[in-house]
Amino acid sequence: MKLKHTKTLSIILLMILSAIKVWAQQPVRLSSAGKIMDITILKKLINEPGINNKEVRIEVVSFPPGSTSPPHMHPCPTFGYVLEGEIESVFEGQKHIYKQGDSFYEKSFGLHSVTHNNNLSKQAKLLVFFIADPNQSTSVPPKNSSKVDR
Repeated sequence: MKLKHTKTLSIILLMILSAIKVWAQQPVRLSSAGKIMDITILKKLINEPGINNKEVRIEVVSFPPGSTSPPHMHPCPTFGYVLEGEIESVFEGQKHIYKQGDSFYEKSFGLHSVTHNNNLSKQAKLLVFFIADPNQSTSVPPKNSSKVDR
């Protein structure tokens, strides 16, 4: 049993490392009008024991200086790694400051009330890894907008 999970985790890790290599070789793409921008660098349907019929998506999300994303939820497990800069995050009421090299996990449908690049002169970039149902949106509006806080 442990061998199957180790093999599955090894496959996922290999996919993440491959995606980072692909991302590092791509030219920098700037967003227009200072908008938060994401680039999907891998999207793959997985049918392995333990993760049948799930789609793995790896994206690079760029936050221009001073930008903030609207409150949202991810309807799937979400893993993040800060490639550049620093991100302020309020997830399920807990404030975090993630710096370059930090990683995090967010449970499905947790409220992400704040995601903000506090730096007014430098962009921040996240590598985000989702495990979702095929063709499912990875970001949805909050279920109850009255819960949003900063």
